[in-house]
Amino acid sequence: MKKRISKVVFGIALLVSAVAAFAQSPKGWMVRSDHSMEASDPDAAGAVKFVTMGGGFHATNPMAAIYWNPANTVTGDYTLKGKFTLVKAGGYNEYYGLILGGSDLNAAGQSYLYFMVTDDGTYLIKRRAGASTQGVSQKTPSDAVKKPDSTGKCTNELEVRVKGDKVDFVINGTVVSSMPKSGPAGKTDGIYGIRVNHQLEVQIDGFGVSKM
Repeated sequence: MKKRISKVVFGIALLVSAVAAFAQSPKGWMVRSDHSMEASDPDAAGAVKFVTMGGGFHATNPMAAIYWNPANTVTGDYTLKGKFTLVKAGGYNEYYGLILGGSDLNAAGQSYLYFMVTDDGTYLIKRRAGASTQGVSQKTPSDAVKKPDSTGKCTNELEVRVKGDKVDFVINGTVVSSMPKSGPAGKTDGIYGIRVNHQLEVQIDGFGVSKM
């Protein structure tokens, strides 16, 4: 009997925790965080927060997280955009940007393509499948990436243009990578959203999809 009561209490605690976490995100949006496994690049203290601010969203990330609304799905040809303003960084050159082609985002089989930049002037493109990641375009320097100014802030506009059998990755109006829609970059249909790595605070404006 004690075991049964313990399980019920544990279940209620999990539910309360989930509701509390969900209350910190805009209506309809979901959050999935993941912890750093590197002692030299640790998470910060505190809870992940994702809220509406101005006409967009504001992410405070002691640990890395993805943000998505299950209603935000797209197929075929489209352009995904977001303007990312780095408000605060932890000094670890952590990345932030867009996710697309997502599925099972709240399950063990999570899958998505992500396109992100960081404050050292580089970008990367990766595919996540479950707990593993596969590089599509490794960390690459580009003059198109804006670096933080004297106040520690910068704004980068990211786009992914999916058309026919090609995917273009665009930073501040410049195509930095163009590749065939195949291999790890082949799945572009699905949920789209946002990823912000740990020790970052980022404002996201103009986020959304337009069909071509």
